[in-house]
Amino acid sequence: MAAVISDFPRYPEWADAMKSVEVLEEYEDGYAATVRFVIDAGVMADDYTLAYEYADDLSRIEWHLVEPSKTQKSQRGSYDLADGGDGTTTVTYTLEVELSIGMLGMFRRKAEKMIMDTALKQLKRRVESLPAS
Repeated sequence: MAAVISDFPRYPEWADAMKSVEVLEEYEDGYAATVRFVIDAGVMADDYTLAYEYADDLSRIEWHLVEPSKTQKSQRGSYDLADGGDGTTTVTYTLEVELSIGMLGMFRRKAEKMIMDTALKQLKRRVESLPAS
């Protein structure tokens, strides 16, 4: 699961809104440190850069927005991965986005939930489509 999540250049193959993804900087171990995303989700298009950090055992991948973008003031998120012991992985995805335009809290939370639900559904579909390793 962590391998799919951290394979940023392949996101446009399976994440519908991703138009291009470019790793700008890597850690010594080859994992992405900063990544530039260009998205077009119909109602929202943006170009932004996220900085990533990883737990030593890759059980947690977290990120934050490097600098404000056209539509976002801030973004913080994480994937927490728990091995089910039976070949399955439980993924807990957290996301907090502050948009540049004002939005009532309940609408912001609904938008965050929609983004997370879509991302998890597409991630699951991607992982299940890959050959078992």
